[in-house]
Amino acid sequence: MHELAITQSMVNLVLDEAQKNGARKVKSIRLVLGELSGVVGECVEFYFSLMSKDTMAEGATIYFSTVPTQARCRQCSRLFEVKEFDWICPDCQSVSLELVAGNELFVESIEVE
Repeated sequence: MHELAITQSMVNLVLDEAQKNGARKVKSIRLVLGELSGVVGECVEFYFSLMSKDTMAEGATIYFSTVPTQARCRQCSRLFEVKEFDWICPDCQSVSLELVAGNELFVESIEVE
């Protein structure tokens, strides 16, 4: 259900930026989602269609870019993609890892008229 609050924040941000730049209409939004963000794109699209009604963002298309979960081993410095929550370094088998990607959640760009 946190998609509701996230989508409301996104709509507010998009409308504010569009207005600041003198836009008449928002055509598209590019949203970056990390695998670990817990955000479901279909829910964001659903809430967006409701929240953008009667605004300059109504009818805009949302494009999603998904960032895979990546970790760096603190023992051997190997950077690797985490699969199925297998949080073990594939090289040295260490579990001392640093998360370096996968929590992203931000508006990358807005296309306006």
